[in-house]
Amino acid sequence: MKIARKIGGGAPNGAVFKSRRRTGEILRPNAPGRDPIVTRILWLKGTEYQNRNAYRRYIYIHGTPEEWRIGTPASYGCIRMKSRDIIDLYRRVRVGTPVTVTLEYLPDNVAREIARGGSLAVRAGPSPVRVR
Repeated sequence: MKIARKIGGGAPNGAVFKSRRRTGEILRPNAPGRDPIVTRILWLKGTEYQNRNAYRRYIYIHGTPEEWRIGTPASYGCIRMKSRDIIDLYRRVRVGTPVTVTLEYLPDNVAREIARGGSLAVRAGPSPVRVR
């Protein structure tokens, strides 16, 4: 995949988004009861046959207020991150950055090599998501 759009630059930590627009509400990390999209959105576009519908399905990398749930299945395709981590990632990537999602652990030397090439590798699975 690749990053198709970046949404939320400059929004405060915990800013709630609905339909990719800020609602004005701000949630603290681990606020109970809801799991809206918060802080930043990196909208993904599929570049292969099997993920060609990612953009149309609104598949994002985004912040979540339920940070304690990171690493557990809680989405229909999105990758949820802690707000502080998505803010950092948002600053480091640009539209068009290639994104690889894998269930495999990426050793640090492999992750650094991917990053040097201008790509983003995301580990998604039963253990916490790791963005290198």
